Amino acid sequence: MALNYEELLGSESRSLLEHKAKVSKDLLTLPSANWVSDTFSQTDRPIQVLRNLELLLNTGRLAKTGYVSIFPVDQGVEHSAGASFAPNPLFFNPENIVKFSIEAGCSGVASTLGVLGQVARKYAHKIPFILKINHNEFLSYPNKYDQVMFAKIKQAYDMGACAVGATIYFGSPESTRQIVEVSEAFAAAHELGMATILWCYLRNSGFKTADNDFHSSSDLSSQANHLGVTIGADIIKQKLPTNNGGYKALKFGKTHDKVYSELSSDNPIDLCRYQVLNCYSGRVGLINSGGESKGASDLAEAVKTAVVNKRAGGMGLIAGRKAFQRPWKEGLALLNAIQDVYLDPKVTIA
Repeated sequence: MALNYEELLGSESRSLLEHKAKVSKDLLTLPSANWVSDTFSQTDRPIQVLRNLELLLNTGRLAKTGYVSIFPVDQGVEHSAGASFAPNPLFFNPENIVKFSIEAGCSGVASTLGVLGQVARKYAHKIPFILKINHNEFLSYPNKYDQVMFAKIKQAYDMGACAVGATIYFGSPESTRQIVEVSEAFAAAHELGMATILWCYLRNSGFKTADNDFHSSSDLSSQANHLGVTIGADIIKQKLPTNNGGYKALKFGKTHDKVYSELSSDNPIDLCRYQVLNCYSGRVGLINSGGESKGASDLAEAVKTAVVNKRAGGMGLIAGRKAFQRPWKEGLALLNAIQDVYLDPKVTIA
């Protein structure tokens, strides 16, 4: 469908759709129908990994565009099943998660061992499965924040998954252990021919100050991306940045003044482009998350995130709660609207 960007983006419409990025697109490897051949065919990835990346990029409404639309539902673990599925109890049933992703024309469905294992024989050949192998279980009291392994790589392979996903809480006290665990798991996944997607999230109470929350800072999240590609992720999932200057405000680590003067600005597209730059200049794809559901504003927020990601040089969106926490047809329409941004030739790379 034709999207009304002026209505959906409001006062930000012009600044987003006409912005000229500070970092030239000529420095990037951009999404395209030949993205796998142009980039990963030159790497150490086994042939089966290339085939599975092609499968992901050639499924659903965005097939052969270089972009992906992934439907993720692991929130039953990460946020509790009640908090996640009470708004729409249909999604307590694993089959509905997969059926919804197929009907929405998604590139793949990302979920837990339990969810995908329940329906693997019926659906693994119909839509690419992405098995999320670790989670923050969130039932220990008091709550703690640590990603622990819930699944083995062999289980992903046996159920026919084309890729595995994992989260690292960069900046957390547990991050060193998580880096080692996930690096080893990704190596095993590649050996068995599966692609790898890393949720590169920041987690440290020190990143939040009285004035700002730097968990969504472009400079810090971009460094998390750079660590993610270093351990062999084929695709990086990251939250869209909302601010910058985390290194300077928190007075730790190392950065450079040119990061803020020449490589970024306050425009969301520049903040996101710096994330892409840290994914080996786009040789590893960046997908941004859709975020939590806030109700009436979800469609506008989802379209804005898609516009920013696409114009920055990212390769798609991974959106879950905004879709599955509303009535079925409304959820489908929201995901299709996101996909329409990537299908729209008028929304160009900045």
